Amino acid sequence: MLNDILFKDRNEAGERLADRLSAASEKYDLVLAIPRGGLPLGAIIAQRLHLPLDVVLTKKIGARHNKEYAIGALSLKGRILEPQADESDPAYIESETKRIRKLLQERDDKYHQKKKRHEVKHQRIILVDDGIATGSTMLATVDLLHKEGAEQIILAIPVAPSSAVRKLMSSPNIDKVVCLHQPRHFYAIGQFYRDFSQITDEQAIAILESTEMVL
Repeated sequence: MLNDILFKDRNEAGERLADRLSAASEKYDLVLAIPRGGLPLGAIIAQRLHLPLDVVLTKKIGARHNKEYAIGALSLKGRILEPQADESDPAYIESETKRIRKLLQERDDKYHQKKKRHEVKHQRIILVDDGIATGSTMLATVDLLHKEGAEQIILAIPVAPSSAVRKLMSSPNIDKVVCLHQPRHFYAIGQFYRDFSQITDEQAIAILESTEMVL
């Protein structure tokens, strides 16, 4: 839908977010991008604001009989569970936690072969993705970052439906939401980009490794 296009590609979206963030008075310590689509935007923001860049890796815990139904989420250091998870098999949750965390560790090792990991504790973070549909996964990511000790979380996204933005703004763990566009008719993030090509892990890792902090 040509009339829906807001951005040429992720690079343009990143530049426009960087413009908005650089015009604000807030102080930041670290840019965290959600792989894989958030890396091109995060790299631009980090370079423009002279900040280090890293990735945040999280994954949902699916219910035993419906893996698409999230009963929680994991990072390498934290875990959050939905209230309904209390009714699940504790042994299953522990088993899934170990399995998923092993996958996250393997992926984290790939992303940090040549780039050091950045601690989030006491950091003022800009959390970046290329768009948000419902906000549920992002909320889980934010909650995990908060649990790991992030001092402040600024969410930066090019596009999201207003319902998702309201959900995110209601979170006590998000200090500010910077969203460039809240379209009335929202079907998928890709409809707002002329080029929304898939990014591979290899491409995302190359972006992360090539982004140097400029002092």
